[in-house]
Amino acid sequence: MTTVRRDSVSLYYESKGEGETVAFLGDIGLGAWQWGWQHAALAGPYEALVPDMRGTGRSDASSNSYSVENLSSDLEAIFAEHGSRRVHLVGAGLGGMVALAYAREYGRARSLTLIGTSPGGPRARLPAAPRERLFAPPDDRDALRESLSGLFSEEFIDKQPEVCEGIAKWRAAGDAGRKGWEAQNAAFEGFDASDWLYEITTPALVLHGKDDEVVPVENGRTLAEGLPKVDLEVYEDAGHGVWIERSRPVNDRILEFLDEC
Repeated sequence: MTTVRRDSVSLYYESKGEGETVAFLGDIGLGAWQWGWQHAALAGPYEALVPDMRGTGRSDASSNSYSVENLSSDLEAIFAEHGSRRVHLVGAGLGGMVALAYAREYGRARSLTLIGTSPGGPRARLPAAPRERLFAPPDDRDALRESLSGLFSEEFIDKQPEVCEGIAKWRAAGDAGRKGWEAQNAAFEGFDASDWLYEITTPALVLHGKDDEVVPVENGRTLAEGLPKVDLEVYEDAGHGVWIERSRPVNDRILEFLDEC
């Protein structure tokens, strides 16, 4: 167990492998389980570092309000303690927002992979109802299973029932409770990078599921329009959890991108 304290909050993270550090930054309320598919593929050629966002899993929740900027400062505290000089950031949803804010404020980011991410602001289309469907009480296995309809396409759920059952089990052990989820959601809703995307000169890869209802694909396209050094890939017939649904092609693309950086 590795923990870092910041503002009286204990932040948990795990790392495995050697080489350049790749940090995986999770989406609203989801535990570290969400990166199991990428961790297995990258922990070898790279060091895979997976933190639990404050309010999730083994990291403390805090009574003060959250913001993406505050969450990026948590990340800097982890990197400083761990001794990471340069890092590749892979973020999904809220984690992608944290990656953007981190790259703007700190100097360690070597690359950004932004999955199902929005820049926020007036051009963003971020309906609340699909995002709300992602939450389920960690002690309600049936609700956890049903809420996967907000994360994955119907095709994935129909064809991968055993995987979905396993995910529901992992969510019960690692996802955020209601308090942590609401605090993270407030950070998500308050984020707006629309006026400063052009400042982020870090190489970026934007990946998006075409059928994403939580963060519609237009948000990924807006990111690609605003970032100076960026590639965009959209995956057909995939929902918000594209990094799980299409884990093999997504992993291949991430590895290709990292090799280029």
